[in-house]
Amino acid sequence: MLNFQINTYLKIIFFISSISLISAYYIEYNLGHQPCNLCLIQRIPYGLSIILIILNFLTEKNKQFIIFLLILIFSFSLIISFYHFGIEQGFFKESAVCGIKNTSDILSKDELLQQLQVKTVSCKDVTFRIFGFSLTTFNVLISLILVIFLIKIFKNYEKFKT
Repeated sequence: MLNFQINTYLKIIFFISSISLISAYYIEYNLGHQPCNLCLIQRIPYGLSIILIILNFLTEKNKQFIIFLLILIFSFSLIISFYHFGIEQGFFKESAVCGIKNTSDILSKDELLQQLQVKTVSCKDVTFRIFGFSLTTFNVLISLILVIFLIKIFKNYEKFKT
C-alpha cells in the first residue's frame, strides 16, 4: 500500500464515490435505464461518503473517526450490493424492498390503483451491463476494495497521519 497522507486517501475515496454517483445518474437519466429500489439504496453510501469527506476537509477534525464511519458505510454498501447480486444470480429471493414504491404521496384508492399499474423494475432484472457485468457486480467489488483499503488505513492511522 502506498504511503500517502490520510487526505490523499480521502480524496481518492471522494473521487471514486463521485464517479460512481455520476455514472449511476448518467445511466439512469441519459441512457434511460430505470433502477430498481436496491439500486437506489446502493447509492446512499456513496452520497454519505461524499458528505463526510467534505465535512472532514472543512473541519479537519478527528479523521480517524471519519475513517471508521467510512468503514461502516462501505460495509453497509458491501452487504446491500452482495444481497442484490445474490438476487440477480438467483441465490436469494426478492424481498419486499424490491417492490415497495413511495406510498407517502398516495391519498386515495384511485391514486393507489394508478400506482399499482406503474411497472416497477425487478431487483433480479439487470437492465444495464458493462463488459457483461451488472452495476451491482461492480458495486460489490468497489465496496469490498474500499472496506479493505479503509481498514488498512484505520489500523495504520499513525503511520499515514500528516
